[in-house]
Amino acid sequence: MKIMKVLSLLLLVSISGSFQSCSKSSTEIDYLVFGHFYGFCVGESCIEIFKLTDDVLYEDSNDIYPNASNLNYDGNFKALSNEKFLLVEDLKSSFPNDLLDESKTVIGQPDAGDWGGLYVEIVENGNKRAWSIDKMKDNVPSKYHTFVDQIQEKIALINK
Repeated sequence: MKIMKVLSLLLLVSISGSFQSCSKSSTEIDYLVFGHFYGFCVGESCIEIFKLTDDVLYEDSNDIYPNASNLNYDGNFKALSNEKFLLVEDLKSSFPNDLLDESKTVIGQPDAGDWGGLYVEIVENGNKRAWSIDKMKDNVPSKYHTFVDQIQEKIALINK
């Protein structure tokens, strides 16, 4: 009888755990805006800003240099092809949660030596957060290196 109680309890815990894993995470990213910028640069590729939702990738046509003192990018986003979306759809899941704990919105010295910077913005549960991140990884904590590389790789794939 004791074994039946233990098995029943295990079954109950297992079932309730499976329902919890199906529920939406409290840190669900509504959308991710990402891109790079270069100050002393000529041409369309100097500023590339994209917006990634669950099912569409958009490109900004304004190409405005993100201002580190006011990280409130106001883009004019146009939908790209589904093929481009498929190239970057996993980027939202790569977002480093440690970034949410950062007290600074500027990480490193983006574009200080004319090497460019990254713009990252998320809307999470309706709350908007944005960061300007140095492209020179020596100026950025190592916990963000993989994400910095991924953003640069995704921009290169989109622009192929």
